[in-house]
Amino acid sequence: MGGRPPRPGAPRPGGDGPPPPAGDKRPGNKKFFKAKKKEYVSRDRFQERSLQYKPKKAMPKANPVPKSIDIMEVVTVSELARKMNLKASDLIGKLMSMGMMVTINQQIDAETATILAGEYGCEVNIVSLYDETIIATEQDKDGDEIPSRPPIVTIMGHVDHGKTKLLDAIRTTDVVAGEFGGITQHIGAYQITLPSKNRITFLDTPGHEAFTLMRARGAQVTDVVILVVAADDGVMPQTREAIDHAKEAKVPIIVAVNKIDLPAANPDRVKQQLSDLGLMPEAWGGSTLYCEVSALKKEGIQELLETVLLQAELLELEANQDCNAEGRVIESRIDQGRGTVSTVLIQRGTLRVGDSFVAGVFPGRVRAMFDEHGVKVEEALPSMPVEILGATGIPNAGDPFQVTSSEKLARQVGDKRQELRKVEVARNVKKITLDNLYDSISDGGIQEFKVIIKGDVHGSVEALQSSLEKLSTSEIRLNVIHSAAGAINENDVMLAAASNAIVIGFNVRPTPRAQDLADQEKVDIRKYNIIYDVVNDVRAAMEGMLAPDLKEETIGTVEVRELFRVPKLGTIAGSYVTSGKVKRNAQVHVIRDSVRVHTGKVVSLRRFKDDAKEVDAGYECGVGVDGFSDLRVGDVLEVFEIREIAKKLSDSN
Repeated sequence: MGGRPPRPGAPRPGGDGPPPPAGDKRPGNKKFFKAKKKEYVSRDRFQERSLQYKPKKAMPKANPVPKSIDIMEVVTVSELARKMNLKASDLIGKLMSMGMMVTINQQIDAETATILAGEYGCEVNIVSLYDETIIATEQDKDGDEIPSRPPIVTIMGHVDHGKTKLLDAIRTTDVVAGEFGGITQHIGAYQITLPSKNRITFLDTPGHEAFTLMRARGAQVTDVVILVVAADDGVMPQTREAIDHAKEAKVPIIVAVNKIDLPAANPDRVKQQLSDLGLMPEAWGGSTLYCEVSALKKEGIQELLETVLLQAELLELEANQDCNAEGRVIESRIDQGRGTVSTVLIQRGTLRVGDSFVAGVFPGRVRAMFDEHGVKVEEALPSMPVEILGATGIPNAGDPFQVTSSEKLARQVGDKRQELRKVEVARNVKKITLDNLYDSISDGGIQEFKVIIKGDVHGSVEALQSSLEKLSTSEIRLNVIHSAAGAINENDVMLAAASNAIVIGFNVRPTPRAQDLADQEKVDIRKYNIIYDVVNDVRAAMEGMLAPDLKEETIGTVEVRELFRVPKLGTIAGSYVTSGKVKRNAQVHVIRDSVRVHTGKVVSLRRFKDDAKEVDAGYECGVGVDGFSDLRVGDVLEVFEIREIAKKLSDSN
């Protein structure tokens, strides 16, 4: 609609008459148009705003990633994803970005899982097999009076210092079993009752082994250690070992200075030696209790037992008796006619015949229960050792023992633990032997060569250790992590399994139980009678770990005298072998004006029209060099081979 609007007062086009009044909202009025325009603009802006993208408010996740999770030493990707409330594909993607190609059911180690969880702000706690399948325990109620329990005592010390004699002397003080006299113990622990009606539980020599095994498995059952030291012999290597074990377990030590009846006895010298090791006697201002005894003449035994009870009072040992039983397996064996017999030390609650339980990874039901004298009992209280029948497998020493509310729960927990144990076993199958040592070092599995040395006498052990340690070089370090005189025992095997070491026995053999454990843990035990054989075998194994030297050996020189262009083969050098020989597939340097211009491989070698494997000096031949067609007349071809030269230990010093 062109043109200006009519001026005021002018007649409207197409009609006569005066203009409409000011309040009139007919289409011809200016105010009408303005109002409509404003209405359209506001409506357009509203529509524009409604069409704009509005980001949705983030909805809180139903299952956010937890702040911390518990895993075992190894975990599958799917299991880790489940624990972190994530999709397995998310974790697989993260692992791929870290350079790891994994599947949903593949196992990853704890270190990788920790890094992966850290990406999501989640902390990882490493737990044991048993923490992963916890059986809920009844909590003690506040205000309940918890009765005291007898102390559990382990007797430790050096060989021939009188441990067995002392145990025999203590056993005869048992007023209940006194009539049995020198009864032969068939159980790894026993309980004695004193005239004062107080009871003490002892772990005997098998208990000593169990003590070490339990410590290795993180268990702790001993309340007090009696350290037996001969008054005429003083502190010996096994004495120090026993002190280290007790201190590591944070168990109070009572020292029994034995053999005080001998003319050569010198108790003060023993006290002085032990003071240097941190066991200061009370009489000298320290905190360690000392007792002077003679196991042979049964002197001082009563005072020793009273000292144990005094120490137990200071420890305030208590245990709830009105709950499901909990304890530790001391030892297990297969008994013909009775099946699996497990010696269990009850730590809490009361165990009764008919109770369902889980011992280690094996469920079971108590079919019968016997005390240390083979007498049937119906129930066992805290600190009482008993033999039980009814386990479905053979649990290890130190395994936890727990009574469950039902047989079904025992089976479920047992099955789950056995499944997790298989994962652990699969992870630990690859152990180190002298034969696969080089492969392991190539994989970066070992940084040093670790050995444990056991010999018949201390002098032989020292000589062997000295000879082997001299084999260490700047590239390989031989580390003797333990050496001692005596047979190869379970402790040696467990230490070797834990540290990937090799056990060397010099004029000694492993005990049957140690051999069984070595087979189970895949530990390599080598037995020798000649010291040079040991040194030679270990040297050979260490040399196998060394990467061989690579040496270039020139086998011939060839002079290029003419060039030929051959279809499909490229440039062929008509050559003359000036020295040595040239072989097909050998390596070759192309030398031009005494400068190397190319290194490649002899891909074509011909003598006239026939292919040749090699051509000797004084003959002509055609030579083709892989990937190099810029050959020129006058070039010299230096033919060489790469030889691997085994490195000797002396070379790497």
